[in-house]
Amino acid sequence: MAGVTINALEAKSFDEPDEKRRPPKTQVDVVNLGDATLGRFTFEPGWRWSETVKTVVHTDTCQVNHVGICTAGTLTVEMEDGTRTTVSPGHAYTIPAGHDAWVEGDEAFVGYEVMSAAIFAKPA
Repeated sequence: MAGVTINALEAKSFDEPDEKRRPPKTQVDVVNLGDATLGRFTFEPGWRWSETVKTVVHTDTCQVNHVGICTAGTLTVEMEDGTRTTVSPGHAYTIPAGHDAWVEGDEAFVGYEVMSAAIFAKPA
């Protein structure tokens, strides 16, 4: 795998993102640092990809690959073949394209992602 070269010292706050996306029950805050795009994904209780983000991207399942870490809440992910996993605070995760996902319980899910932020929840 090719390495990433960093050419500048930068720091940005997700509280003042470069871009905000707001499908129902969804907050995607995006910061750009050089060639890297990072995202803070916040999904409210009751959030389900197939009921929220699907209304924006118009695919049957999420077609984005994800790499991230969960800092709050619980998210269950189900692949098209029925395979499931649950992501909780402190978990690092990878999720391939072809899935649905939903928030478990009464706490918002917060995940920070390094791979999908440039395209997740962007209108098709």
